[in-house]
Amino acid sequence: MNRIKNLDAGVKYMLLASLTFAFMGAFAKLSSLYMPSLEVVFFRNIAGVVLIGLAVLKKPMTHVGGKPWLLLFRGTMGFLALLAFFYNIAHISLGDAMTFSKTSTIFTAIFAWIFLKEKLTFAGWLAIGVGFVGIVMITQPSGVGFSKYDLLGIFSGIGAALAYTSIRELKKYYDTRAIVLSFMGVGTAGPILLFLLSSYITIPELDFMLGEFVMPSGVVWFYVLGMGLFATLSQVLMTKAYSQTQAGIVATVSYMNIPFSIAVGVMLGDSLPSMAVTFGIVLIILSGIMVARAK
Repeated sequence: MNRIKNLDAGVKYMLLASLTFAFMGAFAKLSSLYMPSLEVVFFRNIAGVVLIGLAVLKKPMTHVGGKPWLLLFRGTMGFLALLAFFYNIAHISLGDAMTFSKTSTIFTAIFAWIFLKEKLTFAGWLAIGVGFVGIVMITQPSGVGFSKYDLLGIFSGIGAALAYTSIRELKKYYDTRAIVLSFMGVGTAGPILLFLLSSYITIPELDFMLGEFVMPSGVVWFYVLGMGLFATLSQVLMTKAYSQTQAGIVATVSYMNIPFSIAVGVMLGDSLPSMAVTFGIVLIILSGIMVARAK
């Protein structure tokens, strides 16, 4: 108990944020039993739009602006990455889905090097190499290549990384709430548009972004509200963590989200990962920690 009390405040907040994010994933998985992933994404974002909208009404945004297309790009990439992430949560183990999403750290380092001209040291490139070995260990591509879930998992990391990289530029021009609202706004309007188009599109490969709206009832409302509650709580705790402690330390602790998700997933009926997948997960965690230290 004394060791827990003596932990840095930022570390405590991030541990709690990682746990609550795992619970968010659990409620998303339960919600997916009754509705398409597209609808889960819709409910995940609409609450955020309302909350940020109220915050803007209370205190109007003040920013320079001037980058509307980059703002739209950030929102769109974040939305598509979330679609892929929630689809995988519904179809593969929670731990694997979370691990794929955490590869965003690896891809962010690459995109920041390409687009923002940030330097990558030898240690940084080594970390990226370790991360890619981890991805191969998890996906274990066969002679026919990667599975659909593997590709969507990798895309969830790439899409999130592109969104995060754009944020670094957008911070110079926009209020933070505008940047967040661009993501949640697209994440609310996008599903509505796709619901309308779904009846006209019959492409099985695109089922992760299509679906028919199902009005929640009974216990499903509990799952949806639980998802929104834990998503909001994890964001608040994460923000507190980064405001209390060095970003590198907090980013390292955030990888506790993966073992938490594996544990919560097992309680929901997921099987434990194989030795090869476990080794891949460890390599991706190690890669993320190495990237944080290198930067």
